[in-house]
Amino acid sequence: MSASAPVSGKAGVVAVTALAPISWGTTYFVTTEFLPPDRPLFTALTRALPAGLLLLAAGRRLPRGVWWGRAAVLGALNIGAFFPLLFLAAYRLPGGVAAVVGSVGPLFVVGLAALLLGERPTVRAVLTAVAAALGVSLVVLKAGAAFDLVGVLAGLGSSACMATGTVLTKRWGRPAGVGLLALTGWQLTAGGLLIAPVALLVEGAPPALDGRAVSGYLYLVLLNTAAAYWIWMWGVSRLTATSVTLLGPLSPVTAAVIGWAALGQALGPVQLLGMAVALSATFLAQRAPRRPGTPPAPAPAEPAVTAARR
Repeated sequence: MSASAPVSGKAGVVAVTALAPISWGTTYFVTTEFLPPDRPLFTALTRALPAGLLLLAAGRRLPRGVWWGRAAVLGALNIGAFFPLLFLAAYRLPGGVAAVVGSVGPLFVVGLAALLLGERPTVRAVLTAVAAALGVSLVVLKAGAAFDLVGVLAGLGSSACMATGTVLTKRWGRPAGVGLLALTGWQLTAGGLLIAPVALLVEGAPPALDGRAVSGYLYLVLLNTAAAYWIWMWGVSRLTATSVTLLGPLSPVTAAVIGWAALGQALGPVQLLGMAVALSATFLAQRAPRRPGTPPAPAPAEPAVTAARR
């Protein structure tokens, strides 16, 4: 897909962008069923750096001028800090609690978009963000779940990083003549380089990999990271920051469905209700309100493209 790929209307853009969080919803299954245990930083590094180098080679452009700094900041927020904080929360908290803490991301985006982008927060935006978090809670939160302060802070930090990265990519746009492949590659590479020394210091040398692990990592690199982040950046360029972030609940919903279908995990009435609430909030967030009597604005011929568990 290119930045000018023919996708008709906002519904088409939303549908394509939704493929990214749906892909990220498969991460837990692939990690637990294919990858070596207890190597979260190595997995984060393997997801980010090879995917970034692949997209850099395809995009054939390096940053220039101020974009060296911007690429580093976006790479740190969207990848380099986001991945380790996300995994720290996952290891310190039960999976359901971690997902619930992470689901507050849209609320961060609503506030940051108002400050940095001038996107005035609406009642519907706030309510759909709260409803999405509630729906995710019903899907994944189990009775008796334990809380850990460090884990909660890490989860909130990961959400804040991703939210800030999403809003800044909307604010900064992209350099003239630079495609999405290159822009996404800059961020993944910068983030991977940031994770590399931490992974080496904390986890030591890479583990031995069998064929199953190699296939899992190939999936994570090619589809779950390179393709999914490219699609996500493409969607961020065409949707409001709040709208695109509220596609995020598709990730835990996908993980729950896969857990039920492939791992035999329970999916009862409460979880089904949570899915309905989360999906309804996601759907409502994509319906841009119009002032009465105001016709819809014509779509620009070529909007400025801007650049983002999991």
